[in-house]
Amino acid sequence: MADVQRSLLSFPNPVNDVAARTVATGVIVLAVLAIALRAPWITILLAYGFVARVASGPRFSPLGQFATRVVAPRLKRFEKLVPGPPKRFAQTMGALFALSALCLWLGGETTAAYVILGILIVPATAEAAFGYCVGCEIFAFGMRLGIVPTSVCANCADLWGEQKTARRP
Repeated sequence: MADVQRSLLSFPNPVNDVAARTVATGVIVLAVLAIALRAPWITILLAYGFVARVASGPRFSPLGQFATRVVAPRLKRFEKLVPGPPKRFAQTMGALFALSALCLWLGGETTAAYVILGILIVPATAEAAFGYCVGCEIFAFGMRLGIVPTSVCANCADLWGEQKTARRP
């Protein structure tokens, strides 16, 4: 039974960057729709999607399934694999924002919920448009400070070291 639970509640490692960027695009669309249409109930969909992805990757997330089964296979030539633990951390941050917006809306603070959704759009846009994962950078910072043990993601230190070196002029 423990093996079944472990497999159901696992997060992929590595993660296909095309799928991650597709999910981020979906988050943008849902958050913009919630704000533009004055439909805060859409926050329920956002919150569920984030919590599902944190718990089990794309397995129980409709947006995650669309990204991994429909979009990513069609864009296979652009595939880039990235470490999973930072992406899970980023999804956790997104879940906190979406759940905060949901609680605010349920508490009658709709404007505050829209503000939180507006803030959520910023890192989602950075991920979708530029492949820049704000949550992943915070995760890396946590590793550099020693808050996140290297054992959580041994591949991360090497990967970020290469990325930092590649960005230098």
